[in-house]
Amino acid sequence: MRIRIVDAFTTRPFAGNPAGVMLLDSFPTDDWMQRVALEVNHAETAFTHPLPPGGEADWALRWFTPATEVDLCGHATLATAHVLRSTGTAEGTVRFATRSGVLTAQHTPDGAITLDFPTAPLTAEPVPEGLATALGTEPLSAHDTGPHCGDLLVELADERTVRGLSPDLAGLVRHSRRGIVATARAADPDGGYDYVSRCFFPRVGVDEDPVTGSAHTALAPYWSPRLGNPQLTGLQASARSGLVRTTLNGDRTLLTGHAVTVIEGELLV
Repeated sequence: MRIRIVDAFTTRPFAGNPAGVMLLDSFPTDDWMQRVALEVNHAETAFTHPLPPGGEADWALRWFTPATEVDLCGHATLATAHVLRSTGTAEGTVRFATRSGVLTAQHTPDGAITLDFPTAPLTAEPVPEGLATALGTEPLSAHDTGPHCGDLLVELADERTVRGLSPDLAGLVRHSRRGIVATARAADPDGGYDYVSRCFFPRVGVDEDPVTGSAHTALAPYWSPRLGNPQLTGLQASARSGLVRTTLNGDRTLLTGHAVTVIEGELLV
């Protein structure tokens, strides 16, 4: 069985967010997929197989972190669509049946891929007690991101604060179902991006995710009204870094980015 490692939300190798991708004939057991994801040991490994023609989706898709299966993953979906296109397995718009409904991936003329995801329903809530201590800084606000993501989105004072975070990861586990998304407005409005973020998911076995597509389904509805533009670009300021172009369209959010295959090999078990 072929397995590929794809860097998503980047145009160059060794940046963005790496994901494992496996094209299968059908899903093996959950235990087997979880063991493969642990062996790959990236934030997510995607498993996909074709569905019979005539249905609402073309491929079934599931995502596993090294510790658990997740309901929604942007970068591994982008990586899967990239593999389907680069191998000639699928062309045009691809529809994926997932735990978060049908998600589509459309290839654009410039080589990027646009994902159509559900917009996260943001609910303002008080900053949880103890979160400032765990983060190392006092958030300006906090929002629950709803059932698909299960994150807590917090705005911080500025870009420098987001970039300088060194949180107590064990302390963060108590404050969300999946993780913490920390964000701030870009310091330079002409710097090529509108807002920055960093994402911490120790609860699901990912201390810091390099570039999180699903988090941008919450970042887009958070920042677009504030910045007065439905089309924005987010920089996830991890060590690997990556850009996500977002378009807010009501209850759907479009996520656009590039991907690069860096490893292709044979799984021997």
